Formats: sequence, C-alpha cells, structure tokens
Amino acid sequence: MAFPTTFDTDTELSSVNSILAAIGQSPVTTLDYTNPEISFVYNLLAEVNKDVQNEGWVFNREEHYPLNPDADNEIKFPDNVLRLDVYENDVYKTSNVIRRNGKLYDKARHSYEFTQPIEADIVWLFPFEDLPSVFKRYITYRASVRAATQLVANRELAMMLAQQEAFSRAACIEYECEQGDYTMFGTPEGTSYRPYQPYRTLNRVV
Repeated sequence: MAFPTTFDTDTELSSVNSILAAIGQSPVTTLDYTNPEISFVYNLLAEVNKDVQNEGWVFNREEHYPLNPDADNEIKFPDNVLRLDVYENDVYKTSNVIRRNGKLYDKARHSYEFTQPIEADIVWLFPFEDLPSVFKRYITYRASVRAATQLVANRELAMMLAQQEAFSRAACIEYECEQGDYTMFGTPEGTSYRPYQPYRTLNRVV
C-alpha cells in the first residue's frame, strides 16, 4: 500500500476554497485572479497572513541575525522582513536603525553607512505554505470572518466564524508556548538551566 509523501493539504488554494465555503460559495480548482471574487478573497488571505506574521511568533522571529554591509558600506533591507531592530538596542542605545529607500538608515548617526556587521532582531514574512499548520488554520478563519463581513455582510455568520477564529488563535498561542520554551528566568538563547528537582532531596548518594 502506497502512502502519500506529505500530509500537509493547507495550501493557498485550499484556504481560498475554505473561505469561499464559509460564505456559501462554490470551490475553485485554480486561483483565477481575473475573477473579481477570487482575487478579492485571495487578497484577504494575503493581508491576514501578513497581519498575523507581523505579530512576531516563534517560527518567524529571529534574534541577533547578522546583517553585513555591501561594498558601498550599506545594508540592503531584506525584502521579506516585517520588523527589524538592532539586537539589545533596548539596553545599549548606540544606534536607531529604520528602513529608508530600501536600505538601513541609522537615525542616531544620520547615516546609511555601516562599517561593521550588525546583529538584528527580525520578524520575517514567510510564504503561506511554509507556516505551521495551526497558523494556516488561524489565518484562514480570520480571513473568513473578514469575507463574511465585507462580501456577504452576514452578521450571524461572522459571529460564528469569529468563534472558530478564537479557538484557532488559542491553538497558535499553545504552539507558541510549547515551541518557545519560555521561562520566567529569562534564560538567554544558547544557554541551559536545570531547575530544582524535588527527588534530589531523597538522594543520599554523595
């Protein structure tokens, strides 16, 4: 018996069809952007995808990521970055970088010039297909609420879909807590901390 090579069926097409089904429309086999309704629903999906990722989750948030200057001592702003800040800039106020003209600009020095690499805290924008499954479902439900509100103006339907959106967001928060391995002690990345284990009080072996 042959088994499928992948079990991930959450694609942009399947999500668009889920949104269409949620508002009582027929599914489609391809994303035909010449169709106004399909184009509108796809744009809703893309907008919500960006909004959700912009919050910064464990799967798309990266700390002290190296950015190197080019031959002109400038650092091009990566195309798929939603948010960027200098690593530990909340402690050491030596720079204040922003995006300007597609490059990094240091407001503290009033300059585009960077003579050394910098480390940045980055929130990335990833394609929909690369997201964890729970986030795909959350984005789909959230886009469905917007579709029910803007396309069919059905208040009761929007409220029902909003409940599914809330449940799926709870699943995302659970994923965040499990994958993030957070601790109240603020253990830095790359280090380890072993908490007190009660059974050791019974260990009499020296």
